[in-house]
Amino acid sequence: MHIVLIIAGAVLVAFAFNFFLIPHEILSSGLSGIAIMLGIITPLNTGVLNLLLNFPLLILGVMKLGKRFIAYTILSVVTLSIGLYVVPVIKLSTEPILSSLFGGVLTGIGAGITFRASASSGGLDIIAMLLARKRDFPLGLLLSMMNAVIVVFAGFLFSWDTALNTLIGIYATGKVVDMIHTKHIKLTLNIVTSKGDEICERLLASLYRGITVMDAKGAYSGEKRMVLMTVITRYQLNDVKQIIHDVDPTAFVNITQTVEVVGLFHRE
Repeated sequence: MHIVLIIAGAVLVAFAFNFFLIPHEILSSGLSGIAIMLGIITPLNTGVLNLLLNFPLLILGVMKLGKRFIAYTILSVVTLSIGLYVVPVIKLSTEPILSSLFGGVLTGIGAGITFRASASSGGLDIIAMLLARKRDFPLGLLLSMMNAVIVVFAGFLFSWDTALNTLIGIYATGKVVDMIHTKHIKLTLNIVTSKGDEICERLLASLYRGITVMDAKGAYSGEKRMVLMTVITRYQLNDVKQIIHDVDPTAFVNITQTVEVVGLFHRE
């Protein structure tokens, strides 16, 4: 399933580039944006340039992020590069602002799908992933910050209208990525249940998360309960809810978004 999502995300990005961004000389984020820029000012194909520029960072990723992640990322980079080479460059819209917006949104959807499939589209995404594993920064924000230099290059090489359209596209991409890739979002769960031991056992077996257990008593019924408190990522919520429902369908669960986690918390 991950492989299908990675290929779909990369193909979507390729269409976004060749249908919306490249026809208007609008750059994308990361090394892909640099590949677009070089593809415009040189006779080399953008797909070939994208593959060559990503090679050094893929080596860095092997050392820092693990073989499985990089294997998926290589699949994404190769698929995107082939897509950029195969998909024809067509000016789908004559309006640069609309093209930058729709191109940025489609790029964000493709990149977000790729992130959800435990991969990246390569380039600066790898650096952003390394930083996000150390701190709870939104990936989209990190990518937008690192891509500011691309906007400046677009202004000097082409025009400042192109730079502003590039900025619109990059901003749209970052916002969409953050909507789809939500691993940086943490949730605190307080679970009130009469089957605390069983739920603890299932959660500990399925999730790499600590659980704090407290004894409680219902104010109205006087019955003894257990309160389980844990912090999870947004990705894990559906699995946790299913486990709780399977063990104790009557359990009361309070879910709140956590602003920050200080201390021992495994950031996968």
